[in-house]
Amino acid sequence: MLPTGVRFETYGSEAQLLKTVRARLSVALLVTAVLAVPLLTNAYVLGVAAQAFITLIAVLGLHVTVGMAGQINIAQSAFVGIGAFATAKLASYGLPFWAVIPLAALITGLLSAVCALPAARVKGFYLALTTLAVQVLFPTVILRLPTDWLGGLVGMPVEKLIIGNYTIASPKQFYYFTLVLALVMTYAAFNLHRSDFGRAMKAVRDNDVAAQVMGIDALRIKIASFFVGSVFAGVAGACTAWFLQFVTAESFTLFASVWYLGMLIVGGAQSPIGAILGVAFITLLQEGLHEIGTEIMRNSRDAGGAIFAATNVALGASILLALIFEPRGLTHRWNVLKEMIQFWPFPNR
Repeated sequence: MLPTGVRFETYGSEAQLLKTVRARLSVALLVTAVLAVPLLTNAYVLGVAAQAFITLIAVLGLHVTVGMAGQINIAQSAFVGIGAFATAKLASYGLPFWAVIPLAALITGLLSAVCALPAARVKGFYLALTTLAVQVLFPTVILRLPTDWLGGLVGMPVEKLIIGNYTIASPKQFYYFTLVLALVMTYAAFNLHRSDFGRAMKAVRDNDVAAQVMGIDALRIKIASFFVGSVFAGVAGACTAWFLQFVTAESFTLFASVWYLGMLIVGGAQSPIGAILGVAFITLLQEGLHEIGTEIMRNSRDAGGAIFAATNVALGASILLALIFEPRGLTHRWNVLKEMIQFWPFPNR
């Protein structure tokens, strides 16, 4: 909903992402605030923020596959792992980062498209099982391959990230690097909604039979949605590889895939804003519980361990509460808040 008096004279102006001056100023202020964070905090917070940006890229890819196309994907962590191993291998050949990232994303997307071939013929619970099988097979395949290919059980070291004449190694540098990529991928996710492909995905999500009657190739759209969503995962995998400086199959588990999906559920699956809010909420909750556990552990090690064990319970409870009380996610609460501000001082019903 737009403020009273806002009108458009061309379709291009109406189709803009930021339609009003206030919206542009709000986004500019938000970006400025995020850029200023390294000036106000320590290395630990910057490391957590960089990891959150990487997670956001992966969850945005899940938003494309699940939220836009309606294809359940429980293998996003495996696709992130494919991107990470591809990055480690490509970087070992001396390729620059600007070539490694798109190549790793492309490799991840192509492999996901192959995995999506059987998934495109099934729906719902069976689709979830199909992607679950991909997630379970991922570490098995990595461990069964020759050790000189992807490191096997030991894993692979990753060459340092070099941009121009600078080696990206400090938490501050990684913060800005992952922030730039997160902004680019977020912009791409928002623009995807306005594209013909994005509208076709949403038509297939709502009713694939009706979409086919209208001339949409539902099978192609379903496979393409996995490809595009996994391109995001490939970028997240590249960032993860450089961030950790070492990749192993154990870093990309089913547990991580479930939390990616949980973040999307908490935030709201049908908007990129949902991915942003979900990642922010779960990250803050998780880090807050870890801080509480650390403080308690200083006095009682057993009690602190119990707090750490309760972290997963609290995170799981947040997903259940979101499903029960706000199935549309935090995005809906965000939209209600915006309408309240726009209608103030009049009641918003």
